[in-house]
Amino acid sequence: MAPILEVKDLTKAYTHGLLRRRRTFSLSASFTVSEPQIVGVMGPNGSGKTTLFELLSGSNVPTSGRVLCAGQDVHRVKYRERDRLVIHYHQSYQVRRVKKTVPNLMLERARSDRPLVHVFDEPQFSTQDGYVGFMLGFFARLRAEGRVVFLCLHPCEPFHVDIMRDACERYLFVKDGQVAELPSYPSLLGHPGVREYLGVLADA
Repeated sequence: MAPILEVKDLTKAYTHGLLRRRRTFSLSASFTVSEPQIVGVMGPNGSGKTTLFELLSGSNVPTSGRVLCAGQDVHRVKYRERDRLVIHYHQSYQVRRVKKTVPNLMLERARSDRPLVHVFDEPQFSTQDGYVGFMLGFFARLRAEGRVVFLCLHPCEPFHVDIMRDACERYLFVKDGQVAELPSYPSLLGHPGVREYLGVLADA
């Protein structure tokens, strides 16, 4: 059986200039999520997190590499059906639109009828109305149903760190377009740059 998600030699390069093209930013990632999990994602602003999520969901076109969801190439699936494989919720739970680059007739049908991978890109949490508990329960339910959940937070409060530590089983740290895999919260804190990024929250 194919892994739920395979990111194989994925790159995205942005360039600027008409006559002399120069690279302004690039992202690279390779990792596999074989089984249902909640994966925490951290990284400074502008590091490439949202670009990564757009590539996973097929709303952005990679420069090279592939994203396979249950063995199916997300970028070869019909645009309206890509969210049956990977769905990307941005901040206030808005679903990202897909950038169309090839005729839909040239693409294949999704082999799943509902999302296998759910990406939550800096969801808005409030501690005042019990919404945090509701969402954490939702993430756990998705995992129990065999899904993969990516939870990306930009920690600015101690409870954000608590959520990442307690809810997530493994982590990705994104910095300067490089995606590092960390198998546990202690290994996340031990990665160069993470403590600097978290500041005093690392010891909260």
